[in-house]
Amino acid sequence: MSVSTASYLARRAAQKERVRILYRRALKDTLNWAVHRHLFYPDADALREKFEANRNVEDIELIDRMIAAGEASYNKWRHPDPYIVPWAPGGTKFCRNPTPPPGIEIIYNYGREDND
Repeated sequence: MSVSTASYLARRAAQKERVRILYRRALKDTLNWAVHRHLFYPDADALREKFEANRNVEDIELIDRMIAAGEASYNKWRHPDPYIVPWAPGGTKFCRNPTPPPGIEIIYNYGREDND
């Protein structure tokens, strides 16, 4: 395997990873715009068709330009207030129970204390 072949394969692998990441982000963001599944599925199918239409492109420079255009389009149309799962960081229930003040002891073995 020559150096040019190895660099070509490495570049193609990096492009495939960038496309995979872009598709996953765009798909998750589509769910932010169409919260109900009956609205989400047609949008997800249209997104998949956009990616599948360019699946067989072989020109490396063209692929790089298409990825850059796709990332720019994603950044332009990204949802301004994405849905966050309530118990995830940034969600409404994340760490909502404050830590107890100092001096309050929490007994974890309640009912099983030693009767000394």
